[in-house]
Amino acid sequence: MEVKTSLLDNMIGVGDMVLLEPLSEDSFLDNLKKRFDHSEIYTYIGSVVISMNPYRSLPIYTPEKVEEYRNRNFYELSPHIYALADEAYRSLRDQDKDQCILITGESGAGKTEASKLVMSYVAAVCGKGHEVNKVKEQLLQSNPVLEAFGNAKTVRNDNSSRFGKYMDIEFDFKGDPLGGVISNYLLEKSRVVKQPRGERNFHVFYQLLSGASDDTLRKLKLDRDFSKYNYLSLDSAAVNGLDDAANFRTVRNAMQIVGFMEDEVQSVLELVAAVLKLGNIEFKPESRCNGTDESRVKDKNDLKEMCELLGIEQSVLERAFSYRTVEAKMEKVSTTLNVAQAYYARDALAKNLYSRLFSWLVTRINESIQAQTKARHKVMGVLDIYGFEIFEDNSFEQFIINYCNEKLQQIFIELTLREEQEEYVREGIEWTNIEYFNNAIICDLIENNQNGILAMLDEECLRPGTVTDETFLDKLNTICADHQHFESRLNKNSKFLNDHSLPHNCFRIQHYAGKVLYRVEGFVDKNNDLLYRDLSQAMYKANHSLIKQLFPEGNPAKVNLKRPPTAGFQFRASVGTLMRNLQTKNPNYIRCIKPNDKKASHIFTDSLVCHQVRYLGLMENVRVRRAGYAFRQPYEPCLERYKMLCKRTWPHWKGPAREGVEVLMADLQIPAEEIAYGRSKIFIRNPRTLFFLEEKRKQCLQDLATLIQKIYRGWKCRTHFLLMKKSQIVVAAWYRRYAQQKKYRNIKSATTVVQSYTRGWQARKLLRELKYQKRCEEAVTTIAAFWHGTQARRELRRLKEEARRKHAVALIWAYWQGLKVRREYRKFFRANAGKKIYDFTIQRIIQKYFLGLKSNMPSMSPIDKKWPARPYGFLDGVHTELRKIFHHWRCKKYRDQFTEEKKAVYEEKLEASEIFKGKKALYPSSVSQPFKGDYLEISKNPKYQKLNSAVDEKVLLADVVNKINRANGKGTPRIFLLTKKNFVLADQKTGQVKASIPLPDVTSVSVSTQKDGFFALKLKEGSASAVKGDFLLSSEHLIEIITKLHRIGATAADREKLKVDISDEFLVQFKQDKVCVKFIQSSPKNGNSVSCKRKNNRLLEVSVPTSP
Repeated sequence: MEVKTSLLDNMIGVGDMVLLEPLSEDSFLDNLKKRFDHSEIYTYIGSVVISMNPYRSLPIYTPEKVEEYRNRNFYELSPHIYALADEAYRSLRDQDKDQCILITGESGAGKTEASKLVMSYVAAVCGKGHEVNKVKEQLLQSNPVLEAFGNAKTVRNDNSSRFGKYMDIEFDFKGDPLGGVISNYLLEKSRVVKQPRGERNFHVFYQLLSGASDDTLRKLKLDRDFSKYNYLSLDSAAVNGLDDAANFRTVRNAMQIVGFMEDEVQSVLELVAAVLKLGNIEFKPESRCNGTDESRVKDKNDLKEMCELLGIEQSVLERAFSYRTVEAKMEKVSTTLNVAQAYYARDALAKNLYSRLFSWLVTRINESIQAQTKARHKVMGVLDIYGFEIFEDNSFEQFIINYCNEKLQQIFIELTLREEQEEYVREGIEWTNIEYFNNAIICDLIENNQNGILAMLDEECLRPGTVTDETFLDKLNTICADHQHFESRLNKNSKFLNDHSLPHNCFRIQHYAGKVLYRVEGFVDKNNDLLYRDLSQAMYKANHSLIKQLFPEGNPAKVNLKRPPTAGFQFRASVGTLMRNLQTKNPNYIRCIKPNDKKASHIFTDSLVCHQVRYLGLMENVRVRRAGYAFRQPYEPCLERYKMLCKRTWPHWKGPAREGVEVLMADLQIPAEEIAYGRSKIFIRNPRTLFFLEEKRKQCLQDLATLIQKIYRGWKCRTHFLLMKKSQIVVAAWYRRYAQQKKYRNIKSATTVVQSYTRGWQARKLLRELKYQKRCEEAVTTIAAFWHGTQARRELRRLKEEARRKHAVALIWAYWQGLKVRREYRKFFRANAGKKIYDFTIQRIIQKYFLGLKSNMPSMSPIDKKWPARPYGFLDGVHTELRKIFHHWRCKKYRDQFTEEKKAVYEEKLEASEIFKGKKALYPSSVSQPFKGDYLEISKNPKYQKLNSAVDEKVLLADVVNKINRANGKGTPRIFLLTKKNFVLADQKTGQVKASIPLPDVTSVSVSTQKDGFFALKLKEGSASAVKGDFLLSSEHLIEIITKLHRIGATAADREKLKVDISDEFLVQFKQDKVCVKFIQSSPKNGNSVSCKRKNNRLLEVSVPTSP
């Protein structure tokens, strides 16, 4: 039978702060401390979970714990983050309600770990299957990638998230995950160029330098020494407990699981290396003849290496660091940059490059993990964002972070009140308005479109004239002077004129969590977040595959003179979208608290925790939950828990549960104003009433335990007595049986003895008679034996004498016959002896030859040319023939080991040899290269998914070729796909099919005799494919392409064998004209690449460098 449990069982302190009595800030902190000291890090405020960071591993996240909290009521077990995750998941799966889990708290409070625990729990309890497990693995593995690029070591946290993350996990109707979408907010990109003392840059820089192989670092032009890079702080480069090398391998593996291709990973690492190189670029001043100052790059080595990584011309980027071009309508003005402006441009480029790379990573991850089906999905959102920040020096970043937390507090209070009101209405309980602090006035102070601080900051950034942080503060003092939550030393309110805690260049806002002093220095620059157009255009000119995507505004063909939106405007829009998204979902809250600043376990700093309790608004939350009824519970579990307190309900109540609860409460004389009866729940107003019930239940359980013990002991004694009585009867019965058996055995033993003595006397008498008879028989036998022996010995002597005589006669006869034969044989011995000796000698030599050959056999490898030396000249033919037979036999053995795939590969190589050996100079270099076929991994690469679906047949070969332009001879990259019926040319970037040619329309292929990769596919005249003429292509895998084309034509019964023409001059049909393609050899001084030029209308010349 399942044991019914409750949150109130074995409770340390109070598991739900709503039940705390008396309620004060001190009792709140004491309860948290008491639970924290007993390793109870989770506490409830109604349905809100408070999570204390233990700074150590606890055994409360095991698979057994997951099963314990699975499909259990929220208040059924002790507080745990799994209970909230299970409640959210079951509401989404069973009630079709979209969910969101809001995780807030300051840096180091454990927000990131909490989000991981929620996701791991949901992954553990949802469905199984190959596709489902793949989606879950991708969702979980997105975390290490984002942590590497978005987290950093700070003074408060070794793995602090420096960006806000909101993930929507999408589920199907069964509750299985289909995919997800990640949104990021406000990456702290200023950390890229400058870190506070005791902190590090983003993890990925240190992981790359520590964990990458020497070959990778050489390709990226990097060194492992952190001190060689200006953007990396050295005082805290190494962090205890962080293995950057192992984490780098984890990130590479995670990127592979999420779906990043190898070239994409390489491009990302090149951009990270470029940021490090960018920080090492330094400038020196130079004076011009007109008296103005300009900057020049000191050491161009780092600039050169960075340009090589990104594929940018060094002169273009160097000019972008020295000049700034301003466009207004039809005019362009170019001005020089001094050293300070050059450093500003360098840092702005570094911040923008890293920030856009991070946004691209998020977009790329979304492409991999987003749901593929178009049906309606259930959604669970997980929000992991900065908590409220109050530092000694608060700037623009803290201002917008605290603005976001104001909005989250506003929606938290509104949704909590709405949830309370909906439950009261649903249960038929009268709703009373609750007094609480509404922070809408603070949100309006910041975000109002006319007079809000963000609006005024945008207006100040956009207006002409001199704009400084001081002019922005003056505008605030003018417009916000009378606002009750705004304070400034220079505003019209005289009470702040002598407030020396308020500096002149600062303003103070009364947030819901307390007063925060903001220094206006840097507000305007950080809000503008400008990147000079010259740098954007320089980046767009890069040949790097990723840079053009990150800087689309640098396209000269799409110049936009409109000023880009400010950082404050973008963040306000993002927060607005986030709030609207959260409004449509059922909220679940996790409030993370950091117990101390030392990152140590078992330390609880009261002042620090009190500060966090205040700015998280936890006391306000408890008061809202307690404003009506502090505790509510369904009738069935309530009656089940307290039914022993009333004789009428104990042990079984046979009526409706509500009536049983009413009888119970009436019997306990609970005042009517302390309780209310809803449709399915009982509501208890004061926690004291609940504790009274628990105390009565505890006493009653003790009385019941005593009663149960008494009844059990009586039953046990009675059972023991009956067992002893039954045992006595059994023992007596067995003893009487034993006595009778013993008496019977004694009588039987005496009878047996008498019988044995009588039988013994009779047997001895018979024995004496038999012995006498036997002695008589033995005497007669002995006499007869001696007589027979004498007779036998006489006969034996006679026979021996007769045998000796016969042997002598035979021996004499044999010697006589031998003598006669030898006399006759002597006549013939001399004539035949020589030939017989020769035959015997030859036979012995051959036998010795074969035995020696057996012990000296070569290996079974077909390429082994060793063979034992021939011992005699007359064996030359046999020796050669045996060598051939052995070679053929071991070749057959080697061929028998081949699989069908390997046979096909060798058949292709053999066919390539028949076509090109001795005819094409490129052929020898292709012999050692295996024919791979699919060089693009087209079936696995999601980039070519659309192209793969457009091709119905199996792809035999997929490669990138250059299609030679008919007009100027330049090559254009195209994807070349070969199937059994067609070959297809498609655009490399978009995957769009440009041409699909049936193989029967290809009549021949022409190549040169040299080391180039050019080949011409000649089409059948008059066919639909030949409208634009033949195809002239270039490929690094020419031998494999033509071999596969020739092989397909040879195996097809419905078409002729493809003709291969190998010549340094051949004609190609371009539309209506026939053009001669001529191959010439040129010196390698202009590079080792093959070049193609159109000489005239009838000649296309290909220059092939000669080999050195």
